[in-house]
Amino acid sequence: MVKIEFMSLEYTIKYSAKNSYENGATSALWQFMIIPETNDSQEVLSDRFINSHYIPVENSVNGYGFKTYRIRYRKSSFEEIAFHAEFQLIKEVENVFEKLADLSIEEESTKLNSLEFKADNDVFLRQTELTSLPKETAFQFDQNMSLFQNLQNLNKWIFDEFTFKANVTSVDTNLEDILKLKQGVCQDFTHLFIAIAKSRGIPSRYVSGYLHQGNGYFGDSQMHAWAECCLPESGWIGFDPTNNLIAAENHIKVAHGKDYTDCPPLKGIVFSSGKNETEYSVQVSAQQQQQQQ
Repeated sequence: MVKIEFMSLEYTIKYSAKNSYENGATSALWQFMIIPETNDSQEVLSDRFINSHYIPVENSVNGYGFKTYRIRYRKSSFEEIAFHAEFQLIKEVENVFEKLADLSIEEESTKLNSLEFKADNDVFLRQTELTSLPKETAFQFDQNMSLFQNLQNLNKWIFDEFTFKANVTSVDTNLEDILKLKQGVCQDFTHLFIAIAKSRGIPSRYVSGYLHQGNGYFGDSQMHAWAECCLPESGWIGFDPTNNLIAAENHIKVAHGKDYTDCPPLKGIVFSSGKNETEYSVQVSAQQQQQQQ
């Protein structure tokens, strides 16, 4: 008898963006951080990036070592430019629970509060404007549970207490407003998750990436955001509070940072006046790869 197990997913990701300038633009510099990372669980097989003005594309890396595309426009005035990227990659199907270290609650607490652990993860323990809590929240950590269990509960608490709704916040909305509105999108819920986790001394970072479409998840029509937390001897584990998920084979990582400002998908400088608009879309599709045993 042949047993068939699905061990990996082959993803195709299509990213499209269009920038429009009411009174035209004379020059511009854009940086796109949209290239999936190659890491232990995913491997990029191919990438392609083009634009409607056939401008040469430069490759660079940001301060955290993640790949970016850069485009410099120095030609005549233009009113519109479109960009399109396509990626092929393999994503391994992981059992996140197998990564968890077998530590007692006391051992875990001792290691979390050790100077060595704090020094190793100092960057992702720092507060930022977008990950600073203005007050105590209703969520409380249970000292009789593991850090992982507490973070699972935090994931669910945000999912239950806050409503996914577009166009009520912006990329620089602070947590005081999020806590009042109880609405927002993936970056808002990720910032809140990070802030609460950091307040308990857990190193946490913001992740930008893609979410597998077709499963009814929130945020899957554009680029997505979730958090990663470093647990003693377990390493970095991803949590998606927007969907109450542990980040696994449905989550395709692009980059991470302290908050959104470290890894925006698109940023740039454009010399223009009047109204500017950006439209973009993401399509993620997957094909299962089979292994016979």
